[in-house]
Amino acid sequence: MKTYRIALVPGDGIGPAVIDAAWPILERAASRNAIALEATRFPWSCEFYHETGAMMPADGIETLRGFDAVFLGAVGWPAKVPDSVSLHGLLLPIRKAFAQYANIRPHRLLPGAEGPLRREEFDILCIRENTEGEYSGAGGRVHLGTPEEVAVETAIFTRVGVERILRFAFDEARKRRGKLASVTKSNAQKHTMVFWDEMTKLIAADYPDVEVTPYHIDAMAARMVMAPETLDVVVASNLFGDILTDLGAAIQGGLGFAASANINPDRTAPSMFEPVHGSAPDIAHLGIANPIAAIWSGAMMLEHLGAGEAAADVMRAVEATTARGLGTMPGKDKTDRIADAVLDALG
Repeated sequence: MKTYRIALVPGDGIGPAVIDAAWPILERAASRNAIALEATRFPWSCEFYHETGAMMPADGIETLRGFDAVFLGAVGWPAKVPDSVSLHGLLLPIRKAFAQYANIRPHRLLPGAEGPLRREEFDILCIRENTEGEYSGAGGRVHLGTPEEVAVETAIFTRVGVERILRFAFDEARKRRGKLASVTKSNAQKHTMVFWDEMTKLIAADYPDVEVTPYHIDAMAARMVMAPETLDVVVASNLFGDILTDLGAAIQGGLGFAASANINPDRTAPSMFEPVHGSAPDIAHLGIANPIAAIWSGAMMLEHLGAGEAAADVMRAVEATTARGLGTMPGKDKTDRIADAVLDALG
């Protein structure tokens, strides 16, 4: 029996609840397919920051490096720790240290779920550059608190970084329906975004079987609302991808379905899988967090680890559950009830 070592980082707010709900489902699906999941739990969170002054220990990255994957719940508690501290203290260091340059988020309507648009079926795979761009952290502030205060944030786009995410996106489009939408704002950002467009055209020559269409970010936002069924794979920079994927979650019925994977395509370090609904401190004590995004993220983890049948089992169980109307309306069903239904659907 193949054993995979998984680092569990439940994090803040509803993070522990959705991780605890998802984990038995992943374990059962794995065991049904002759796979074992061995979990080690790490308490890194905003609470950990209050106790230690850091979001994770100094050797946190090296500790995680020995695992096959990281399964994360949610990070952030703005009332306790500024988001800029929690994000730059945990998530971004992991993504960058492990070269998790491809953030993948699937957007489709699950059976029984209704998005606010109530349109025909759509199936979009958003791919976001995950380690540089607008979130590089380059910049600074001077003359703080004075009328002359200046803040500078510099977006960093490297040829290596842009080419690898574009090639990853082209490869994913080739596996699916052969359509790729590349998103920029090159009419306004004449350096970085023109560079991205040029790289897209250059790489497209290696993929004659993929139909590539450039979009400006504002036009893509409108298309995701007006005609999501026309889209297949969408690739964008760190910031634009961040915005579009939340829009994608909205049209698929809400953040309770927002699964994601932070992938190291070269497999030289662990990849990280997380629901991206946030920590939702306001409902953390109510027991109503939807665990489907976490379960779906776990299925993506199984798929990445090579356990495709186990991943398919999980998604069939999720779809059987939502088809019954469970987990399809925010706050209607308790976390445990949804998770138990998915577990029962596994058999």
